[in-house]
Amino acid sequence: MRSVVMFQAMLVVSTFFLLVLYSSLHKELVDAHKKVVYSPKARSPGPPERREVATRDNATSRHPPAVLNVSISAGFRSAFPENGAYWNRLLHSGFRRLDRGEDPLGAEAPWGLCRENNQEALETNVPDVATYPLFFRRFLQGMKCRSPPLLIDQPAKCEEARGANATFLLFAIKSRPGNFERRQAVRETWGREQLHGGRLSVRTVFLVGAASADDPDLGPLLAFEAGLYGDLLQADFHESLFNLTLKMNAFLRWTLHRCPRVSFVFSGDDDVMVNTPALLRYLESLLPPRAARLYAGQVIRTATPLRDPNSKYFIPMSFYDGPYPVYVGGGGFLVSGALLRPLYSACRAVPFFPIDDVYVGMCFAALRVSPEAHAGFHTFDIREKDRDNLCAYRSLILVHRRSPQQVKKIWRGLQSPLLTC
Repeated sequence: MRSVVMFQAMLVVSTFFLLVLYSSLHKELVDAHKKVVYSPKARSPGPPERREVATRDNATSRHPPAVLNVSISAGFRSAFPENGAYWNRLLHSGFRRLDRGEDPLGAEAPWGLCRENNQEALETNVPDVATYPLFFRRFLQGMKCRSPPLLIDQPAKCEEARGANATFLLFAIKSRPGNFERRQAVRETWGREQLHGGRLSVRTVFLVGAASADDPDLGPLLAFEAGLYGDLLQADFHESLFNLTLKMNAFLRWTLHRCPRVSFVFSGDDDVMVNTPALLRYLESLLPPRAARLYAGQVIRTATPLRDPNSKYFIPMSFYDGPYPVYVGGGGFLVSGALLRPLYSACRAVPFFPIDDVYVGMCFAALRVSPEAHAGFHTFDIREKDRDNLCAYRSLILVHRRSPQQVKKIWRGLQSPLLTC
């Protein structure tokens, strides 16, 4: 009798065990089936030489897509003649696409495949391209490459600022991989992340590109720096003067994704000195309508394309024919957070231009947003006789081209209660 009872007990336990096992296996099979059927990542990977590019492109797909319902002002459309110049032809071709409800720039090739390396294609569109300087030819080849993947990201940069203390001001500083000393001076002075007055949250990011084949590999050091300070963004493009436009576009994409509720953005170089308290007072003084359409700094009204091939800002006539817009100097300027998405959308309708601050001015002109001059911005420096006078900096917001040592000295002086002006 006892053996029968034991047999029945063993049968019950075995049946329970089999049911649990079946349930577990069934769930795994269903989950696997769902992944294969519904997940876009379930496709077979490409060849080994393409896998890295595909992975990076997937990472960038998290960024906001291009917004195509942007209205381009009639004045901007008519400001540039539709003639043989390559940039002008790209612009007006984009307008026609936009009017049809299409992406003005057409389909964007994946990163790593977007460069135009066909010399015949370049010569067909720009017959005298062989006379262009090498740096300009490289820009032409990469004009349609607009979405570099991030090698180093800061996904939580603005998360801690949610709620009542949402990011008020974001410092977006253009830097280069080797400029650690400049970045550190900014961190220790005007770009320090903190809650000013217990109310205004200030955050800082530095955007850098990648080293070229001729430069030392600073990747491990940058990764360490990014982990230590949490303020470094690195995008997958080579540093160059003409890639600053690409850097600005990459920053706009990142901000819309990571800091969509920021009130104001300051874009500047890593060798500027900013009087942060004066800057915050100015921003707080703005009435809402003005604050919502702010594009401010040192306004440049009379610049024209330089046709001297020996100038680093050389713009060939066969590439671009037309005026420069009124724009704000790129050493440091302010933009309303409310304008970031319209600005990014407008830039989808304007082909890349080699000079980044001129390009930003073009995109704002397309939106009918006029730059606002502020006497406190000195992107071309102040008078030489005033540069060692701390009192000359009290009423300023920005001065350009200061060494890390000068930045620290000026900042300490401005914070000192002993300073008498």
